[in-house]
Amino acid sequence: MQKEKQRAAMNRTLQVSDEEMTTLQQKLLTLSSPVKVETIMNRTVQGDLLEIIDFFPPTFADLIIIDPPYNLDRNFSGLKFKRMKDEDYFNYLESWFPKVVNTLKPDGSLYLCGDWKCTAALYRVMNKYLTVLNRITWQREKGRGSAKNWKNSMEDIWFAVRDPQAYYFNVDAVKIRRKVLAPYTKDGQPKDWQKTPEGNFRMTHPSNFWDDITVPYWSMPENTDHPTQKSEKLIAKLILASCPPGGCVFDPFLGSGTTSVVAKKLGRNYCGVEVNPEYACRAEKRLERAATDTTIQGYSDGIFWERNSKPNLLQRS
Repeated sequence: MQKEKQRAAMNRTLQVSDEEMTTLQQKLLTLSSPVKVETIMNRTVQGDLLEIIDFFPPTFADLIIIDPPYNLDRNFSGLKFKRMKDEDYFNYLESWFPKVVNTLKPDGSLYLCGDWKCTAALYRVMNKYLTVLNRITWQREKGRGSAKNWKNSMEDIWFAVRDPQAYYFNVDAVKIRRKVLAPYTKDGQPKDWQKTPEGNFRMTHPSNFWDDITVPYWSMPENTDHPTQKSEKLIAKLILASCPPGGCVFDPFLGSGTTSVVAKKLGRNYCGVEVNPEYACRAEKRLERAATDTTIQGYSDGIFWERNSKPNLLQRS
């Protein structure tokens, strides 16, 4: 385990002690042969995806969310990923992507995350094995500026399905409540918006550009030390839109556990694979917390709020 960092008094980043690691590791599942669905359901599998993906049962997942290493030099707590030539990165995706697709139900959906450097390769591999329906682009608040280039503040999520004629998508579950700045009335009554004591709001259809996502940071209880952690709000949108209640969400690159945690909070089953035992233990600790705390920052009472628009907002959305 890494040496403990010195943290500010208000820092809420999740920490796992050596003693907790010993206990949490006992909850992790390892695979050495093919297993049935019930064996992996609501479990964190610790291992290398390329070595164990053939052990997973076929067509068990209603939804797959994949956040693989981007084509960048990155150190994941000692496990290093090296940037490749574009074609080599595509071949890396090919080494595991079709096998992951085999775990998707015939009417299932799949989301694949990436940045601008690797998004072309993501589309190629998605389009080869599935029907691509859209590309979501979401705005990252974090990111370093550049003196000779545009600041990189966007990421992509490709959306694809096995059968474009038969897949689950609940648009009402992911509508956003936005402030109405220029309210329009008909016969003196609000048209397509609601007047409340806290202000005027409208429920709007979600687009493929998301500007209401906050990247986890030190004062948020969902934050971990994982270098590329996605926010619970972002993952909640994918799950609510594309996985029916009681369905199963599979994440083959689980990281610190966000996908499994959000699935649990939203009443879905989950399964995640993570090669790093330290990250897998963080996921298990977060899952323990999710048993009693189902809050998702930026999503409450069944509503996704536009950033900083919820009345009496105590935390950023």
